[in-house]
Amino acid sequence: MNEAQCVVERVEGGRAWVRLTERAGGCGRCDEPGGCRSTGLAYVLKAPDEVFAVPNSIDVRPGELVRLRMHDGAPLRGALLGYGLSVGLLLIGAALGSALAESATQDLTAAAGGLVGLAVAFGINRALFRSRSVRRGFEIEMVRGAAGCGATGAQHG
Repeated sequence: MNEAQCVVERVEGGRAWVRLTERAGGCGRCDEPGGCRSTGLAYVLKAPDEVFAVPNSIDVRPGELVRLRMHDGAPLRGALLGYGLSVGLLLIGAALGSALAESATQDLTAAAGGLVGLAVAFGINRALFRSRSVRRGFEIEMVRGAAGCGATGAQHG
């Protein structure tokens, strides 16, 4: 499981807004000698002090230290579903549109096929994420305390 230590900023309406308390990286060795330092670019592009809203399933209060957990591979699966499926169906749609077109309208039908592919990908993703079993694999679990926890591969998109 990927974990990240957080502090609860506020609680409202069954949700808790939490802020990461330590800089997290993919493998935990980013800032060690010989580490890839990959989080440096990520933190330039996105502020590390972002606040996240998560379900308040354990009735936390502002100021409490908590850990957020996500199943291993969930960020990669999410990226593949969101981006991989879209790009794949865009290319397939464009290729089919181009193959079925006359030479004079090949560019136009390739573009139309690509748009149809994107629309199909959008529909598939929408249907998948309405499924409770699929969503369960992407849920973030909040647990109390910070003892013995460090950022072990936390990814917060």
